[in-house]
Amino acid sequence: MILCKKEEKKYMREKIWTKDFIFVCLSNFFVSLNFYMLATAFPLYVKDILHGNEQQMGLAITIYSLGIVLLRPFSGQWVDRFGNKKMAIVGLAVFLIASFCYFGAMGIVVFLVIRFLHGMGYALASTATNTIAASLIPITRQGEGVGYFSMFMSLAMVIGPAFGLLLWKDKNITVLLLAACIISALSLLFALAVRATQPKQKPAEIVQITEQTKKKKMKLSDFIEVKALPIAFLAFLLAFSYSSLSGFLASFTAEINQTQVASLFFMVFALMIVLFRPLVGKAFDKYKEHYLYYPAILLFGVGLLMLSQSHSGKMVLFSALLMGVGYGALFSCFQALTVKVSPLHRRGIATATFLLFFDLGYGFGSYFMGLIASIVNYSTMYAVAGIITLLSVILYYLFHHRPQAKRSIPKQDQHAI
Repeated sequence: MILCKKEEKKYMREKIWTKDFIFVCLSNFFVSLNFYMLATAFPLYVKDILHGNEQQMGLAITIYSLGIVLLRPFSGQWVDRFGNKKMAIVGLAVFLIASFCYFGAMGIVVFLVIRFLHGMGYALASTATNTIAASLIPITRQGEGVGYFSMFMSLAMVIGPAFGLLLWKDKNITVLLLAACIISALSLLFALAVRATQPKQKPAEIVQITEQTKKKKMKLSDFIEVKALPIAFLAFLLAFSYSSLSGFLASFTAEINQTQVASLFFMVFALMIVLFRPLVGKAFDKYKEHYLYYPAILLFGVGLLMLSQSHSGKMVLFSALLMGVGYGALFSCFQALTVKVSPLHRRGIATATFLLFFDLGYGFGSYFMGLIASIVNYSTMYAVAGIITLLSVILYYLFHHRPQAKRSIPKQDQHAI
């Protein structure tokens, strides 16, 4: 009994909310705020100031995502090799420089080049800050701490799009870019204030790791976990459909004369994610993932179809409510499933596989959704996104649900089937 009390006291002493943890959370919040703010405002900038079409509006997000995708597989290795804080500072410095460079973007080509570099800075910075946060959280409270850390990203998701649309209200690019630079600088300053340390290794261990790295040739399995691919591809399709919201909702609401609800849409959408996240986690632990996936994919798909037919502000906001609940549940479900289906020693690579496919879906989706909108209209674009979402149920059943059901049935019963 005395031992239990001591252990309990020791547990209570292991704080999550240290000064360094708060600083890295704030750094992550501001870099995410910049991302969501510009992801919403920049397509409008391309359309109104650079006189681009819907396809080029989509490229404003696609090129950024491409920068993330190309650097992300290497960012984890660099963080482990050179240090998490050092790489966070390098990534955030590139992020800040790119934000300043937008002031000199006088044409669509230069603008897209800067977007690409901006995405690369985000990839390195986000990998490093996530690693720092994990190292600062006590082992006994990892789940709780990671949940708090990710909550700051959810808050950025609530504020970012609405803030971006507010700043773009008068179509003043200087105000928007100035805000982007200030936010990027705050993210860098909070990262500089963090006293992060790398796991201690003996000199002999460092030499051994270096020698192993030299001898080892790079393989696809170093970056991709095969067992996570079915879920990763479903995440690709989810991000593909979701990209139509961040890049084109403001233009769609203007088309149906409901401009005033664009900011509210993102607030309702993100608020549903934040409110239902604790329930989603408990549901996933208590029940099979199928009970979570099917209702969630239905809510998100129906929400997109409802949005495609919306002509009033109330209908747009109700679709946001449905999609927020569905998207929040799906993203959490896919994250947990990725880890669940992968070997214990490959969980890091499995998570990287999931994020890589999600980023690819977001990037490609932004381009192709913009292409559909340029050929037809925004209503048709959202209808296509809804159909893709609902049809992904077939892939889930074929590549995850059915194989899992077969594994749980004894071999003699499988022959009978």
